[in-house]
Amino acid sequence: MVLELRLAPKLVQQLVITPQLQQAIRLLQLTRLELVDMISQEMKENPLLEEEEEERELAEGEPPVTEQEERETSAEPEHTPEVKGNGEGADEFDWENYLENSNLIPFQRQSSPDGDERPSFENFLTKRTTLTDHLHWQLQLSHFTEEEHEVGTWIIGNLDEDGYLKISLEDVCSETNLPMEMVERVLRKIQQFDPAGVAARDLKECLLAQLEQMSPRDSLAEKIVSEHLSLLKNRNYPAIAKRIGVSLDRVNRAASLISKLDPKPGKAFGGEVIQGIIPDVYVYKLEGDYVISLNDDGVPRLKINSLYRNILNGSRLAMEGDRKYIQEKLRSALWLIRSIHQRQRTIYKVTKSIVKFQREFLDKGIQSLKPLVLRDVAEDIQMHESTISRVTHNKYVHTPQGIYELKYFFNAGITSTQGETMASESVKSLVREIIAKEDPKKPYSDEKLVQILQRMHIHIARRTVSKYREMMKILSSNERRKIV
Repeated sequence: MVLELRLAPKLVQQLVITPQLQQAIRLLQLTRLELVDMISQEMKENPLLEEEEEERELAEGEPPVTEQEERETSAEPEHTPEVKGNGEGADEFDWENYLENSNLIPFQRQSSPDGDERPSFENFLTKRTTLTDHLHWQLQLSHFTEEEHEVGTWIIGNLDEDGYLKISLEDVCSETNLPMEMVERVLRKIQQFDPAGVAARDLKECLLAQLEQMSPRDSLAEKIVSEHLSLLKNRNYPAIAKRIGVSLDRVNRAASLISKLDPKPGKAFGGEVIQGIIPDVYVYKLEGDYVISLNDDGVPRLKINSLYRNILNGSRLAMEGDRKYIQEKLRSALWLIRSIHQRQRTIYKVTKSIVKFQREFLDKGIQSLKPLVLRDVAEDIQMHESTISRVTHNKYVHTPQGIYELKYFFNAGITSTQGETMASESVKSLVREIIAKEDPKKPYSDEKLVQILQRMHIHIARRTVSKYREMMKILSSNERRKIV
C-alpha cells in the first residue's frame, strides 16, 4: 500500500480588525474631553495634522489632494467647514503704565476714580485648601515634639477624603519606630483639630469626638452613640429608652442632637472640583419640530499641512525614505479625520432616532418617557447594538426638559393593569413624588408604595419598589421617619 500526500486548498473567511478600524471604534466611546485630548496628542505625534484657524479659500498654487494620494490612503474624508477666528487678536497690554498708576498697597482696599472698589487679591486665588493642608497648618501651630510631629504627619497623610484614618495604629508605630502610647496621644490631639471628628477610625469614634467638644456635653447622647448605635440607626427609640431607663422624650432630644453631627467631616473640603457637563448634542424645538445640532465648540478641526502635500506632489525634492514616512503619516491623518467625521455623523443619527422615539418626553416630561432598548434604535438606523452602546456612553444631550445622558432614554418597560407600558424611569419619578408628599411622621413602607402604585394602575412588585428606592438613594420608611 502506497501512501500519497495531496494538498487540498481550503477557503477560510476571517474577520480582521485593523488598527485603523480599532481607532474608529475607540473614537465612538470617547467622551468630549477625551476626544479633545486624543486629537491634541495626535497633532503632536503627526506633523501632517494641523488645526484650521479660520475659514479661507484654497490658496493659489496650493495643490489639492491628488488621485494618487486618494488611492494610497483609501477614501478622502468629507470637507469640514473651517472655523472662523476672532480677528487679529488683542493689542499688547501696557503693563508699565498700569503698574505706575495702580498704587496697589497690600492689605488695603483701593477705590478707582469712579468710586468702584477694586477686587480683593483673595478673589484671584485659584488653589483650594485641602483637608491635608488644613490639618498640616494646625499641626505646625501645635506644641508637638519632633517625634510627635512625625507621628502626626503619618496620621494626616493616611486620611481618606471623608477624614477617616485608614491605617492601624500598629502600622504607624512600625513606620515611625515610636511607642504606641505616643501614637495614641497624638491621635487624640489630632481628633481635636478642625473639623471636629477628623482622624476617627470608625463612625462611633467620629461622633463621640464631636460630642466631646460640645459645651455643655450631653452624656445621654454620648451613651447612645457608644452603646446603642445600631438601634439609633434604625430609629428604634423606644428600645433605647427602655434599655437606658430614660423617657422617650429625652431619647428623642438626644437623637435630634446626634442627627446634627457630621459623619463625614472631611467632605467639607470638597476634594476634586466638579466640572460642569458640556452637552455633545443640542435638541431645540423650532416651529413645532425638533432640530438637532452637534456641539463642535472646543473640538479642534483638523486639516492636512500643505507643505507635506507639496512634497508628495513632487514640488520639492525628497528622499524615498522621507516620502514613505510622509505617506504613512498622511494615511494616518486622513483616517483620523474621516473617523472623527464618522463619529459625529453616528452621534447625530443616534440622537435623531432617540428624538423620534421619545418625542412625547420632549413635549411633556418624564411621565411620558417610553420604554426603549438598544435594539430599537439599532434597527431604526441600521447599525449594530454595540455601536449604539458605544455612542451613548458618556454622551450628553441638551433638551427642553434638561440635560440628560443619552443612555437615560434607554430603559425597560413596566406593564400597567390597563395594558399600557411605562418606562422604568417614569415609575421611579412617581415613587419619588409619592415619598416627597408623604407624612414625615408616618412614611410609606415599600408595601404601601406598591398599593398606591396599583391604585394608579401600575403593577409592580415590592422588591422592584425597594430596588428603585435604593437606586434613588432614598432611605427606608424607618430611616425616613421624622423625629418628634
